[in-house]
Amino acid sequence: MTGDMPSREEAEAAVRTLIRWAGDDPTREGLLGTPDRVVRSYQEFFAGYGEDPMELLARTFEETAGYDEMVVLRDIGFESHCEHHMAPIIGKAHVAYLPRTRVVGISKLARLVEAYAKRLQIQEKMTAQIANALQDVLQPLGVAVVVEASHQCMTTRGVHKPGTMMVTSRMLGAFRTDPKTRREFLGLIGRG
Repeated sequence: MTGDMPSREEAEAAVRTLIRWAGDDPTREGLLGTPDRVVRSYQEFFAGYGEDPMELLARTFEETAGYDEMVVLRDIGFESHCEHHMAPIIGKAHVAYLPRTRVVGISKLARLVEAYAKRLQIQEKMTAQIANALQDVLQPLGVAVVVEASHQCMTTRGVHKPGTMMVTSRMLGAFRTDPKTRREFLGLIGRG
Protein backbone atom coordinates (compact mmCIF):
# COMPACT_ATOMS: atom_id res chain seq x y z
CA MET A 1 0.00 0.00 0.00
CA THR A 2 1.07 3.55 -0.54
CA GLY A 3 0.88 6.42 1.93
CA ASP A 4 -0.39 6.31 5.48
CA MET A 5 -3.03 3.67 6.04
CA PRO A 6 -6.05 4.93 7.99
CA SER A 7 -6.98 3.14 11.19
CA ARG A 8 -9.83 0.66 11.28
CA GLU A 9 -11.87 3.25 13.24
CA GLU A 10 -11.28 5.85 10.51
CA ALA A 11 -12.33 3.36 7.83
CA GLU A 12 -15.54 2.51 9.71
CA ALA A 13 -16.26 6.23 10.20
CA ALA A 14 -15.90 6.72 6.45
CA VAL A 15 -18.48 3.98 5.82
CA ARG A 16 -20.89 5.64 8.25
CA THR A 17 -20.36 8.92 6.36
CA LEU A 18 -21.17 7.21 3.05
CA ILE A 19 -24.32 5.67 4.55
CA ARG A 20 -25.44 9.14 5.67
CA TRP A 21 -24.50 10.56 2.26
CA ALA A 22 -26.66 7.90 0.58
CA GLY A 23 -29.59 9.13 2.69
CA ASP A 24 -29.84 6.51 5.43
CA ASP A 25 -29.19 6.43 9.16
CA PRO A 26 -26.06 4.45 10.14
CA THR A 27 -27.45 4.09 13.69
CA ARG A 28 -30.57 2.18 12.67
CA GLU A 29 -30.64 -1.51 13.63
CA GLY A 30 -30.04 -2.97 10.17
CA LEU A 31 -26.99 -0.77 9.56
CA LEU A 32 -25.27 -0.84 12.96
CA GLY A 33 -22.84 -3.60 11.99
CA THR A 34 -22.43 -2.47 8.38
CA PRO A 35 -19.25 -0.37 8.84
CA ASP A 36 -17.45 -3.34 10.44
CA ARG A 37 -18.69 -5.72 7.72
CA VAL A 38 -17.66 -3.35 4.93
CA VAL A 39 -14.16 -2.92 6.37
CA ARG A 40 -13.76 -6.69 6.71
CA SER A 41 -15.00 -7.10 3.12
CA TYR A 42 -12.47 -4.56 1.90
CA GLN A 43 -9.68 -6.48 3.66
CA GLU A 44 -10.69 -9.51 1.58
CA PHE A 45 -11.40 -7.61 -1.65
CA PHE A 46 -8.00 -5.89 -1.59
CA ALA A 47 -5.82 -8.61 -0.04
CA GLY A 48 -3.59 -8.49 -3.13
CA TYR A 49 -1.82 -5.42 -1.79
CA GLY A 50 -0.34 -7.69 0.88
CA GLU A 51 0.97 -10.23 -1.67
CA ASP A 52 4.24 -10.10 -3.56
CA PRO A 53 3.45 -11.71 -6.94
CA MET A 54 7.13 -12.30 -7.72
CA GLU A 55 7.57 -14.12 -4.42
CA LEU A 56 4.63 -16.39 -5.29
CA LEU A 57 6.57 -17.60 -8.33
CA ALA A 58 9.92 -17.93 -6.57
CA ARG A 59 9.78 -21.71 -6.07
CA THR A 60 10.23 -23.43 -9.41
CA PHE A 61 11.07 -26.96 -10.52
CA GLU A 62 13.74 -27.98 -13.01
CA GLU A 63 13.04 -31.73 -12.95
CA THR A 64 10.66 -31.85 -15.89
CA ALA A 65 11.99 -34.88 -17.81
CA GLY A 66 12.57 -32.57 -20.77
CA TYR A 67 8.96 -31.32 -20.91
CA ASP A 68 8.90 -28.44 -23.37
CA GLU A 69 5.27 -28.16 -24.44
CA MET A 70 2.72 -25.59 -23.44
CA VAL A 71 1.54 -25.37 -19.83
CA VAL A 72 -2.00 -23.97 -19.67
CA LEU A 73 -4.24 -23.20 -16.71
CA ARG A 74 -7.59 -22.03 -17.94
CA ASP A 75 -10.82 -20.75 -16.42
CA ILE A 76 -9.18 -19.23 -13.33
CA GLY A 77 -12.12 -17.42 -11.74
CA PHE A 78 -11.44 -14.07 -10.12
CA GLU A 79 -13.15 -11.06 -8.61
CA SER A 80 -11.55 -7.65 -8.79
CA HIS A 81 -12.67 -4.04 -8.43
CA CYS A 82 -12.52 -1.26 -10.99
CA GLU A 83 -10.21 1.53 -9.91
CA HIS A 84 -12.53 4.14 -11.43
CA HIS A 85 -15.80 3.23 -9.64
CA MET A 86 -14.74 0.55 -7.13
CA ALA A 87 -17.38 -1.67 -8.72
CA PRO A 88 -16.81 -5.43 -9.09
CA ILE A 89 -15.08 -6.97 -12.09
CA ILE A 90 -15.94 -10.66 -12.30
CA GLY A 91 -14.30 -12.98 -14.75
CA LYS A 92 -11.81 -15.66 -15.59
CA ALA A 93 -8.22 -15.74 -16.70
CA HIS A 94 -6.39 -18.20 -18.93
CA VAL A 95 -2.63 -18.39 -18.41
CA ALA A 96 -0.03 -20.30 -20.45
CA TYR A 97 3.70 -20.49 -20.84
CA LEU A 98 6.25 -22.48 -22.82
CA PRO A 99 8.90 -23.60 -20.32
CA ARG A 100 12.53 -23.11 -21.17
CA THR A 101 14.11 -25.03 -18.26
CA ARG A 102 11.75 -24.73 -15.31
CA VAL A 103 8.11 -24.90 -14.36
CA VAL A 104 6.07 -23.55 -11.47
CA GLY A 105 3.36 -25.31 -9.47
CA ILE A 106 -0.03 -24.74 -11.08
CA SER A 107 -1.55 -23.35 -7.88
CA LYS A 108 1.01 -20.54 -8.17
CA LEU A 109 -0.53 -19.51 -11.49
CA ALA A 110 -3.95 -19.18 -9.83
CA ARG A 111 -2.39 -17.32 -6.88
CA LEU A 112 -0.66 -14.95 -9.30
CA VAL A 113 -3.98 -14.07 -10.91
CA GLU A 114 -5.52 -13.60 -7.46
CA ALA A 115 -2.68 -11.37 -6.21
CA TYR A 116 -3.22 -8.91 -9.05
CA ALA A 117 -7.02 -9.21 -9.08
CA LYS A 118 -7.33 -8.37 -5.37
CA ARG A 119 -6.37 -4.75 -6.00
CA LEU A 120 -8.07 -1.74 -7.51
CA GLN A 121 -7.52 -2.50 -11.18
CA ILE A 122 -8.20 -2.00 -14.80
CA GLN A 123 -8.35 -5.22 -16.79
CA GLU A 124 -5.72 -4.21 -19.30
CA LYS A 125 -3.16 -3.57 -16.55
CA MET A 126 -4.00 -6.79 -14.72
CA THR A 127 -3.53 -8.82 -17.92
CA ALA A 128 -0.11 -7.24 -18.54
CA GLN A 129 0.96 -7.64 -14.89
CA ILE A 130 0.23 -11.38 -14.90
CA ALA A 131 2.09 -11.97 -18.17
CA ASN A 132 5.04 -9.77 -17.26
CA ALA A 133 5.50 -11.44 -13.86
CA LEU A 134 5.58 -14.90 -15.45
CA GLN A 135 8.03 -13.71 -18.10
CA ASP A 136 10.31 -12.00 -15.58
CA VAL A 137 10.49 -14.89 -13.10
CA LEU A 138 10.35 -18.03 -15.27
CA GLN A 139 12.01 -16.58 -18.38
CA PRO A 140 10.11 -19.08 -20.55
CA LEU A 141 10.05 -19.23 -24.33
CA GLY A 142 6.71 -17.45 -24.23
CA VAL A 143 3.75 -16.37 -22.10
CA ALA A 144 0.10 -15.95 -23.02
CA VAL A 145 -2.65 -14.46 -20.87
CA VAL A 146 -6.29 -13.92 -21.82
CA VAL A 147 -8.70 -12.34 -19.36
CA GLU A 148 -12.48 -12.25 -19.88
CA ALA A 149 -14.61 -10.25 -17.46
CA SER A 150 -17.86 -8.48 -16.83
CA HIS A 151 -17.49 -4.99 -15.40
CA GLN A 152 -20.24 -3.99 -12.99
CA CYS A 153 -19.34 -0.32 -13.54
CA MET A 154 -20.79 -0.83 -17.02
CA THR A 155 -23.53 -3.37 -16.37
CA THR A 156 -25.18 -1.92 -13.23
CA ARG A 157 -24.57 1.80 -13.79
CA GLY A 158 -23.66 4.15 -16.61
CA VAL A 159 -24.65 2.55 -19.92
CA HIS A 160 -26.38 -0.44 -18.21
CA LYS A 161 -25.30 -3.15 -20.66
CA PRO A 162 -25.60 -6.48 -18.78
CA GLY A 163 -24.14 -9.54 -20.46
CA THR A 164 -21.18 -7.71 -21.97
CA MET A 165 -17.71 -9.17 -21.54
CA MET A 166 -14.39 -7.47 -22.03
CA VAL A 167 -11.55 -9.62 -23.37
CA THR A 168 -7.90 -8.63 -23.06
CA SER A 169 -4.76 -10.53 -24.00
CA ARG A 170 -1.03 -10.28 -23.62
CA MET A 171 1.23 -12.47 -25.76
CA LEU A 172 4.97 -12.57 -25.20
CA GLY A 173 7.80 -14.51 -26.86
CA ALA A 174 6.69 -17.47 -29.00
CA PHE A 175 2.99 -16.66 -28.44
CA ARG A 176 3.55 -13.29 -30.10
CA THR A 177 5.93 -14.35 -32.88
CA ASP A 178 4.61 -17.80 -33.81
CA PRO A 179 1.03 -17.82 -35.16
CA LYS A 180 0.82 -21.61 -34.77
CA THR A 181 1.65 -21.43 -31.06
CA ARG A 182 -0.85 -18.62 -30.56
CA ARG A 183 -3.58 -20.58 -32.39
CA GLU A 184 -2.87 -23.69 -30.31
CA PHE A 185 -3.25 -21.69 -27.08
CA LEU A 186 -6.44 -19.98 -28.25
CA GLY A 187 -7.84 -23.38 -29.27
CA LEU A 188 -7.03 -24.88 -25.86
CA ILE A 189 -8.97 -22.11 -24.11
CA GLY A 190 -11.90 -22.35 -26.51
CA ARG A 191 -11.25 -19.08 -28.33
CA GLY A 192 -9.60 -20.41 -31.49
